Amino acid sequence: MYWTMGIILLVLWGLGLTTGSTEGYWVHLLLLFAMVALLLAVVSHGRRAASA
Repeated sequence: MYWTMGIILLVLWGLGLTTGSTEGYWVHLLLLFAMVALLLAVVSHGRRAASA
């Protein structure tokens, strides 16, 4: 689930940068949220592998 959220947010961030219709720092918040989602995906995957 975190991987999907992270990828979607990264795509939206990229689209926001390429279209040029950015609203200040809001487009960079998408990047921040995407990085957090991907980090959570890596951490939760590591915990599952360690507990198995």
